[in-house]
This record gives sequence, structure tokens and C-alpha cells, in this order.
Amino acid sequence: MSLLGIGSATIDLTLPKKTYKAGEHINGSFIIKGGIIEQNAKRIDCDLIMTERTTGEEKIIDTTTILTSKLIHSEEVYKVSYIRKIPAATVPSSKDVTYHFRTKLIFKEGVASKDRDMIDII
Repeated sequence: MSLLGIGSATIDLTLPKKTYKAGEHINGSFIIKGGIIEQNAKRIDCDLIMTERTTGEEKIIDTTTILTSKLIHSEEVYKVSYIRKIPAATVPSSKDVTYHFRTKLIFKEGVASKDRDMIDII
């Protein structure tokens, strides 16, 4: 069933706040919760994405990849630190520009777990 994404491990990016300044450091963490069976994690991808609301265009501002060979046990919870600096030249959020983190936990077998977290940049 985990090959279809049912009962798979999940990932959640947790951030200490939702508003950041351009050039500021983010000290968050990835919370990984095991599903109903053990799974082998392959990597974590986390992209900071800017969306232009008028056109719907998305642009990746920054990306992080963490390679791993972690065995995620059933029902266990793991925490992985996430430290990233928002690029200094980042345009502030507005009614036309929004930002979010898109996080994916990729497994050796099975459907990737995904998470999306909105933030504001001032």
C-alpha cells in the first residue's frame, strides 16, 4: 500500500515563525513521522518558491537537498534540523508576490510525501 502512498511516512517542515526579512536565517526542522510500515528514505528536497499571482508563474528562489539512507520505522518520529538563509535580494511579499516552501520526502520505493508552508518576506 505504501507504493501507492497509503500509510506512508510523512514530512512536515516546522518553522519558528511565518514572517522573515530578506537575508535572515531560518532555523527550522523537518518532522518525519513513520507510517504503518518501515520505509527507506532516499532524500529530502526543500525549495523556497516565489509565485507571481498575476501570471501564476512559480520561480525557485533557493533549494536544499539532504541525501539520506535512513530507515524510517513504523510510527516513529524523527527530527532533522533545517537551517537556511533567505537570499538578501529577495523581493518582499505583496498582493502580487507570495512565497512558500515545498518539501518532499523521497523514498527508495513508494510515493513521495509532500508538504507546503507559506511564509511572508518583508
